[in-house]
Amino acid sequence: MADSIPVRFAICGLGHIGRRHAALAARHAGASLVALIDVRPELRAGLAAEFPGVPFFLSLDDYLAHGPAADVLTVATPNGLHAPQAMAGLRAGLHVVVEKPLALRTADAELIVRTAQQTGRLVFGVMQNRYSPPAAWLKQVVEEGQLGEVFLVQLNCFWNRDARYYQPGGWRGTRALDGGTLFTQFSHFVDLLYWVFGDVTNITARFRDFAHHGLTEFEDSGLVTFDLVHGGSGTLSYSTAVWDRNLESSLTVVAARGALKIGGQYLDKVEYCHLQDYDLPTLPPTNPANSYGAYQGSAANHVQVIDNVISTLQQRSQATTNVLEGLKVVEIIERIYALR
Repeated sequence: MADSIPVRFAICGLGHIGRRHAALAARHAGASLVALIDVRPELRAGLAAEFPGVPFFLSLDDYLAHGPAADVLTVATPNGLHAPQAMAGLRAGLHVVVEKPLALRTADAELIVRTAQQTGRLVFGVMQNRYSPPAAWLKQVVEEGQLGEVFLVQLNCFWNRDARYYQPGGWRGTRALDGGTLFTQFSHFVDLLYWVFGDVTNITARFRDFAHHGLTEFEDSGLVTFDLVHGGSGTLSYSTAVWDRNLESSLTVVAARGALKIGGQYLDKVEYCHLQDYDLPTLPPTNPANSYGAYQGSAANHVQVIDNVISTLQQRSQATTNVLEGLKVVEIIERIYALR
């Protein structure tokens, strides 16, 4: 695809995240927004005002049968719909961008991989936290061997999700469409663990539901321990039972050549770095000013996700989060949840 030809996006699922994808595609110089898809007819008027001239469809099937041509289908629907909708897009000849998680079962994620191979289309996973300057810096430090042997990795994810989030009759909180806290809230952090340190083994886990009885069909908190395949051990402690507002996300590493900690709500701050013969460089700002609007926290990094999709399809780069990595995140979470 030539650089001068805009990449055409159809967005399926127009909740908060889907609207963000639509806005980015509409504003991007290298993209065009050609279709909006959502099962809720009441959204039609608001979307028409926000994205004038872009046709609206009430189902993916209707769009695929009657809609304008596109290059990319973005799937931003409830988690349990990601796999079948991604495969429908691939079979229709579209590249696919899938919001996290890629699927709720490893078998479904593997089917997406096979379908992508059979159709010759690309699948992009949305793991935008990889674009955070502290996360990119961490990966570089590990790859350069600045840490030496890794001893311990500790991930803490303590957020608030209460009755304001889990609305009666909604998909959130259900096993079928939500899948669980690790899939919806914390798959980004499982991805970061795998992206930087590799696979895990010897998993043990404890799960509790402290504050979500009647709100969800699964745990709100968990304590997970594991060994890193490449050496060292780790823990993942997570909860959505924090009162009123998010507390933190943090990643701490203890290694032979020192220790470091990334913190903040979205792992957007280097809070500690003391490594042998190493000075922390000045990192780029976490949320640099851009022309796409004032997104906050990890939301700002969706800009880079869209940039990467466009540049990959125009053969100027390669996918930052490929389908096999998305599969691996699903597989790790499924192994953890097998212990429930």
